[in-house]
Amino acid sequence: MKTSENTLAMIYLAAIRDQLRSIKILGDRTLSQLHEEQMHFAPNEESNSIAVIVKHLCGNMKSRWTDFLTTDGEKEGRDRDDEFVDSLYSKEEILRAWETGWDVVFAVIDALTPEHLTATVFIRAEEHTVVQAIERQMAHYSNHVGQIIYLGKQTNNTSWTTLTIARGKSKEYVQQKLAEIQVRRS
Repeated sequence: MKTSENTLAMIYLAAIRDQLRSIKILGDRTLSQLHEEQMHFAPNEESNSIAVIVKHLCGNMKSRWTDFLTTDGEKEGRDRDDEFVDSLYSKEEILRAWETGWDVVFAVIDALTPEHLTATVFIRAEEHTVVQAIERQMAHYSNHVGQIIYLGKQTNNTSWTTLTIARGKSKEYVQQKLAEIQVRRS
């Protein structure tokens, strides 16, 4: 791998690690605001609760990232249909599944090197480069964490603590960031 390609690959890997951690942090901050009952709320029969989404994410993460470079990402022993049955009853079980899934993701992501990025991996017998597989999973996780946030906001209503910039505070936020940059430059 040429030096410039290697540098770009290192930048990509660092960006992916940061982005995946940011996605997890949004989920962490949402889950920390909720009590057990809220995690089992589903707006209708066709919707999933946070508990079910977390269970599905954990199953997906373990399947996709276990032996990532050497076996198909859809593991034979995975029971995807069961992931959509609400059977994580306590908040502790839900949080344990959440952490278990992310631990598997980060163990692999943190071990990847630039040389791995062009390797071929399979998901449901479909060929992907490692980059494509990472991007596929990042989009999937972002989607589901967005659902978790939305459901969390719905159930917490006025008790919700914003995860990013508070409504009506954008200008203040930008001014604060600009001031921080000025301090660093001084």
